[in-house]
Amino acid sequence: MSDFLPILVLLLFSVGLVSLVLVISVLFGPRRRSRNEIKLQPYESGMRPIGPAQRRLPVRFYLIAVLFILFDIEVIFFFPWAVAFRELGWSGLAAMLLFVAILEAGHLWLWRRGALEWEKMDKS
Repeated sequence: MSDFLPILVLLLFSVGLVSLVLVISVLFGPRRRSRNEIKLQPYESGMRPIGPAQRRLPVRFYLIAVLFILFDIEVIFFFPWAVAFRELGWSGLAAMLLFVAILEAGHLWLWRRGALEWEKMDKS
Protein backbone atom coordinates (compact mmCIF):
# COMPACT_ATOMS: atom_id res chain seq x y z
CA MET A 1 0.00 0.00 0.00
CA SER A 2 2.91 2.36 0.62
CA ASP A 3 3.80 2.10 -3.09
CA PHE A 4 0.62 3.97 -3.97
CA LEU A 5 1.19 6.80 -1.48
CA PRO A 6 2.98 9.09 -4.00
CA ILE A 7 0.13 8.61 -6.48
CA LEU A 8 -2.41 9.48 -3.80
CA VAL A 9 -0.44 12.59 -2.80
CA LEU A 10 -0.22 13.68 -6.46
CA LEU A 11 -3.95 13.10 -6.93
CA LEU A 12 -4.82 15.11 -3.81
CA PHE A 13 -2.43 17.90 -4.84
CA SER A 14 -3.92 18.13 -8.34
CA VAL A 15 -7.52 18.14 -7.06
CA GLY A 16 -6.60 20.82 -4.54
CA LEU A 17 -4.86 22.95 -7.16
CA VAL A 18 -7.82 22.71 -9.56
CA SER A 19 -10.21 23.62 -6.74
CA LEU A 20 -8.05 26.60 -5.77
CA VAL A 21 -7.91 27.90 -9.35
CA LEU A 22 -11.69 27.57 -9.72
CA VAL A 23 -12.34 29.40 -6.45
CA ILE A 24 -9.95 32.23 -7.39
CA SER A 25 -11.63 32.50 -10.80
CA VAL A 26 -15.06 32.81 -9.21
CA LEU A 27 -13.88 35.34 -6.61
CA PHE A 28 -11.83 37.63 -8.84
CA GLY A 29 -13.37 37.02 -12.27
CA PRO A 30 -15.77 39.37 -14.04
CA ARG A 31 -19.22 39.45 -12.48
CA ARG A 32 -21.36 40.30 -15.49
CA ARG A 33 -21.01 40.34 -19.22
CA SER A 34 -20.78 43.59 -21.10
CA ARG A 35 -23.91 44.61 -22.96
CA ASN A 36 -21.98 46.77 -25.39
CA GLU A 37 -22.24 45.27 -28.89
CA ILE A 38 -18.80 46.50 -29.94
CA LYS A 39 -17.11 44.87 -26.96
CA LEU A 40 -18.72 41.52 -27.77
CA GLN A 41 -17.28 41.41 -31.31
CA PRO A 42 -14.17 39.31 -31.85
CA TYR A 43 -10.96 41.25 -32.39
CA GLU A 44 -9.26 40.40 -35.68
CA SER A 45 -6.19 42.58 -36.09
CA GLY A 46 -8.20 45.78 -36.16
CA MET A 47 -10.34 44.68 -39.08
CA ARG A 48 -14.11 44.48 -38.98
CA PRO A 49 -15.20 40.85 -38.68
CA ILE A 50 -16.87 39.36 -41.72
CA GLY A 51 -19.44 36.68 -40.99
CA PRO A 52 -19.94 34.80 -37.76
CA ALA A 53 -17.01 34.02 -35.50
CA GLN A 54 -17.92 30.35 -35.28
CA ARG A 55 -18.49 28.81 -38.69
CA ARG A 56 -19.56 25.23 -39.17
CA LEU A 57 -16.98 23.00 -40.79
CA PRO A 58 -17.94 20.13 -43.05
CA VAL A 59 -17.78 16.71 -41.43
CA ARG A 60 -15.20 15.68 -44.01
CA PHE A 61 -12.53 17.74 -42.22
CA TYR A 62 -13.04 15.61 -39.14
CA LEU A 63 -13.00 12.47 -41.29
CA ILE A 64 -9.60 13.42 -42.71
CA ALA A 65 -8.30 14.12 -39.18
CA VAL A 66 -9.53 10.78 -37.84
CA LEU A 67 -8.09 8.93 -40.84
CA PHE A 68 -4.74 10.64 -40.34
CA ILE A 69 -4.66 9.64 -36.68
CA LEU A 70 -5.73 6.09 -37.54
CA PHE A 71 -3.03 5.58 -40.16
CA ASP A 72 -0.46 7.38 -38.01
CA ILE A 73 -1.10 5.04 -35.08
CA GLU A 74 -0.89 2.02 -37.35
CA VAL A 75 2.49 3.18 -38.61
CA ILE A 76 3.72 3.21 -35.01
CA PHE A 77 3.51 -0.59 -35.11
CA PHE A 78 6.46 -0.58 -37.51
CA PHE A 79 8.93 0.54 -34.84
CA PRO A 80 8.82 -2.52 -32.54
CA TRP A 81 8.92 -4.73 -35.61
CA ALA A 82 11.99 -2.91 -36.92
CA VAL A 83 13.76 -3.26 -33.57
CA ALA A 84 13.11 -7.01 -33.38
CA PHE A 85 13.43 -7.66 -37.11
CA ARG A 86 16.41 -10.06 -36.92
CA GLU A 87 14.89 -12.15 -34.11
CA LEU A 88 11.51 -12.52 -35.85
CA GLY A 89 12.89 -14.08 -39.00
CA TRP A 90 10.72 -14.98 -41.99
CA SER A 91 7.56 -15.36 -39.93
CA GLY A 92 7.91 -11.78 -38.69
CA LEU A 93 8.40 -10.56 -42.25
CA ALA A 94 5.31 -12.47 -43.41
CA ALA A 95 3.25 -11.06 -40.53
CA MET A 96 4.34 -7.51 -41.33
CA LEU A 97 3.62 -7.99 -45.04
CA LEU A 98 0.13 -9.20 -44.13
CA PHE A 99 -0.31 -6.16 -41.87
CA VAL A 100 0.83 -3.81 -44.62
CA ALA A 101 -1.47 -5.52 -47.14
CA ILE A 102 -4.47 -5.05 -44.84
CA LEU A 103 -3.45 -1.44 -44.17
CA GLU A 104 -3.05 -0.73 -47.88
CA ALA A 105 -6.40 -2.38 -48.68
CA GLY A 106 -8.07 0.02 -46.24
CA HIS A 107 -6.16 2.94 -47.74
CA LEU A 108 -7.20 2.02 -51.29
CA TRP A 109 -10.83 1.53 -50.22
CA LEU A 110 -10.88 5.01 -48.66
CA TRP A 111 -9.22 6.48 -51.73
CA ARG A 112 -11.80 4.93 -54.06
CA ARG A 113 -14.64 6.19 -51.86
CA GLY A 114 -13.30 9.74 -52.22
CA ALA A 115 -12.53 10.24 -48.53
CA LEU A 116 -9.09 11.71 -49.30
CA GLU A 117 -10.08 14.14 -52.07
CA TRP A 118 -9.94 17.81 -51.06
CA GLU A 119 -11.66 19.15 -54.18
CA LYS A 120 -14.96 17.42 -53.40
CA MET A 121 -14.83 18.80 -49.89
CA ASP A 122 -15.37 22.40 -51.05
CA LYS A 123 -18.45 21.54 -53.09
CA SER A 124 -20.27 19.56 -50.40
